[in-house]
Order: sequence, then C-alpha cells, then structure tokens
Amino acid sequence: MSAALLEVQGLRVAFGGKEVVHGIDFSIAPGEKLALVGESGSGKTVTALSLLRLALNADVSGHARLAGSGEGAGPRDLLSLPERALRAIRGKEIAMIFQEPMTALNALYTVGDQIAEVLELHEALPKRAAHEAAVQLLADTGIPEPQRRARAFPHQLSGGQRQRAMIAMALACKPRLLLADEPTTALDVTVRAQILELLAELQDKHRMAVLIITHDLNLVRRFADRVAVMEDGHIVEQGTVGGVFGAPQHPYTRKLIDSRPVRDVPPVPAQQEPPVLEAQGLRVSYPVPRPGLAGWFRKGEFVAVHDADFRIGQGETLGVVGESGSGKSTLALAALGLLKHGGTLGVAGHRWNAGRASNRALRRQMQVVFQDPFSSLSPRMTVEQIVGEGLTVHSPELDVAARRSRALAALADVGLGEAQFPSLLDRYPHEFSGGQRQRLAIARALIVDPRLLVLDEPTSALDVTIQKQVLALLQRLQRERGLSYLLITHDVEVIRAMAHQVIVMKDGAILESGAALRVLDAPEHPYTQKLVAAAVG
Repeated sequence: MSAALLEVQGLRVAFGGKEVVHGIDFSIAPGEKLALVGESGSGKTVTALSLLRLALNADVSGHARLAGSGEGAGPRDLLSLPERALRAIRGKEIAMIFQEPMTALNALYTVGDQIAEVLELHEALPKRAAHEAAVQLLADTGIPEPQRRARAFPHQLSGGQRQRAMIAMALACKPRLLLADEPTTALDVTVRAQILELLAELQDKHRMAVLIITHDLNLVRRFADRVAVMEDGHIVEQGTVGGVFGAPQHPYTRKLIDSRPVRDVPPVPAQQEPPVLEAQGLRVSYPVPRPGLAGWFRKGEFVAVHDADFRIGQGETLGVVGESGSGKSTLALAALGLLKHGGTLGVAGHRWNAGRASNRALRRQMQVVFQDPFSSLSPRMTVEQIVGEGLTVHSPELDVAARRSRALAALADVGLGEAQFPSLLDRYPHEFSGGQRQRLAIARALIVDPRLLVLDEPTSALDVTIQKQVLALLQRLQRERGLSYLLITHDVEVIRAMAHQVIVMKDGAILESGAALRVLDAPEHPYTQKLVAAAVG
C-alpha cells in the first residue's frame, strides 16, 4: 500500500444527512488502470467527484492520500487540504474527463482557448505558447486539422472529436492520475474503440494512472488492470479483471456479468401481403448552400439516405445498425412519415400522403419509442395523461373511465402496476427510474394497438441490467402481440439479441443486409467487419 499513488480509506459521502457512499477503500498504483463499475446510482461518479471535492453540497469524510510529487515529499490527504492547495492539484496532478463533453466544455469559447487556459493557469505559459501547445495536444489525440479544430467551438465538432478535445485538456499538464467518468458511453462502437486505444496509448506514454468509471463490462475487459464493483455505495468486490470476471464471488457481480443481452427471437409467421412496412428506392435529401456565386441562384443537395430498399413482415424485427451520421434516424423519421422522401414507402399497403387525414390511420399502425425516456416524456403530464394521450387522438369515442382502464392495462402489460406504484396514474416521470420511464414510453406506444414499433436506440441510455430487462420485455411483447420492430441502434449486441434481419448503413447508404446472424457472424463488407470487431473487442 505504501507504493500506491492514491490510497482511499473509509470514504463516506452524504447529501443532506443521507449517506450515499459508505466507507469504501481502494488504491491505485502508479501507471495502473482501475475500473469502478456498477449501475447508475451505485455511487461511482460521486466517489470520483468527491476525491477532488467537486461534489456540490456533499459532506465528505475519510482519507484520500495522494503520494508526494517531488523527492522527499510526503503524501497529502485530498479530503483535508485547503481549497487553495487542492486547486493547484486539480488539472495538474489529477485531471478528469467528464461523461458528456458537450455540457462539460464551455460553449462560448473555442476548444483551443479552453485547453490553453489550463496551460496558462498551471504551467504559467504565455498566451501564444499555450495556444501552440493546445494545437499540439489536439494533434496528439488524433484530431485531423488540429489548427483549424482549435479555432472551432464545441458544437462544431463531432462527439468523438469533442471527447478527444476533453482528453487533450485533461492531459495538458501531464497529470499523474486521470479520472475518466464514462468517457465512451455516448459514442459509437468504432469511435469508442478509438478513444480506448488513444487512452491506453497516452496512459502508457506518460505512465499515468487511470480510474475509469463505467457500466460497460466489455470496456473493462479491454482496458483495465483491476476492477472494483460498487453497489448502493459499497464496494462489494475488487481484484484483477481476470480474477473478478473469471470467478465472481458476489451475487451482484455475477448479476452484472450475466446481463449480456440474450437472443430470444420468435420465428416469423408465414408472410402475408402486404408487409407491415416496405421501402423501395427510399431517398431523403436536404438543401444546402452552395459556395461562391452559384449559391445565389441554386441550392446544393445533401443526400441523407440513398435509395434504400427494405421490408418488414408481421412479427419481424429489422435492425438498422451504423455509426452516428450514417442515416439511421433519418430513415426512421421517413418511415414514420415525418420527412419528405423520394421512392416508395408503404405502411400495410398504404402510402403516406402529405397533409391528408388518411395519415392518421397509418400513424396508429406505427408508433415510436425514443432513445432517452426522460426527454421524450413531458415532465408536466401525469402518467395517465402520457399513456392515454394516443387514445384521445385515435379513439376519441372513449370516455374518461374507458381511457383510464386501457391505460392501466397497457401499464400492466409492461410490468408497471398500482400494487407496486400506489397512485400510479397520478405520478410524474421524474418519480421513476430510467428503466421504468422507458416502460412508460413503451406503454404509451402500445395503447393504440400498433402493428409496428420504431425503436430508436431504446436501451443505449440504460444500465446493462436494465437494458436486459427492457429487451426481454420487447421480446415478450413481440411473441404475444405479433409486433414488428424497426430497431435503430449502434449496439451490435442488441441487434444480435433482437433482430431477424439487419441492414448496415454508412453515409446514408446500405452497405450490407441479410439475416442478422449471418451478417454478424460472417460480415462481408469491410465496414461491417469493423463494426463487429469493435463491438466484440
């Protein structure tokens, strides 16, 4: 323990008198990669923030001893240092990468200025030298055209580029310890693999220790040396990655490891014409400005979906997989009749008609479940209003009592009942967990008895255990109701668990399609091979 870079003993964190981290112990050696894993609410992020006393309004006790940085220097307890001394450590000796770079980066300053600020503050570099160093840091993280990107604002960068900029900022002063809070959760599988490789390369280059916070067990297997498992503010198990994952001792650890999505796909019934959804030559484009004088007279065109062909039968799941910007969500919006499109698109044998009342009947046939249930459910509406809203549009003849009865039945169908949640219909979305909110979203879609659900990244915002529960629910509903799914995702494991057929998209084009297991087990296109390899690790 004397060789530890950081030694944490008896760390306790409380908010308003309620303790959320209960006397945990762990240590990190110089150059070591420790993963802190667990579900949302287990205390992972609060633990990391508390080490630098960044948890707002938190009562923190215990010890977090950081080894001295100079010859003969003794350890310092981060939890008892005065604020001025701690400020000198933040960013210089201990740096942090936050989960969502778009909210962590200042939208009013360029990326280069934000990185240079760290160097001016901690290294006392003059402004010009700090900017030059910021450009070099961006280049070191693999961002193309680093000089131009340094002049860009955060919203002008892609998700992967923003995360690289966050890493450049964190590594500006060559810290001895990096705290990485879910650094790849919001990224596509290929970008995720690139960020992990970058972190591993930089960690090895600078002999930097890393505390990585995540619920992604594949990431832990690929990246970490040791792992500590947190549940309800306690570390229930820790050890080497091979030891813990190979022979987990605690039931909670076994539960996490067993949370990988399981394939349970019902056979597709004999197909009847017409299919639930069919597209031929589907094309979606947007007008864009043209450079120079030509832009005064005619707009250019950006094609988001190129001549896509697909078909979904009754009780069938079509998975659409690809990175951000590949055209997946645009294809889904066109299928829902929410975007103008070329080619032919039929829903149960009928086509969308712009602005016509006949579209209402088609909308009843197709409903959608969005990625983030917290933002897709109105915080001002009760559960009864949210779930029953579709009936007011599609079944206006029903009275209040009938709508309430249908709402309760739909909620029971997704595993939410008044026995578990008293006064269920009068509650609001914020009173439920993430997985429960996604069940509310599914109930809202099911209440009008649709034939097809468009599932837009339905589990990407959920922990692995909750993800498995939601996928099992969707699989059960498909068996019982004969539902068809258009499943949009960048998670290859979700496609493997759910899909009968799959199409792989990149830059708006379908590169490969076919039976899901054939495409995933023996991909033919190099891009598909890259996606599968990044997911497997």
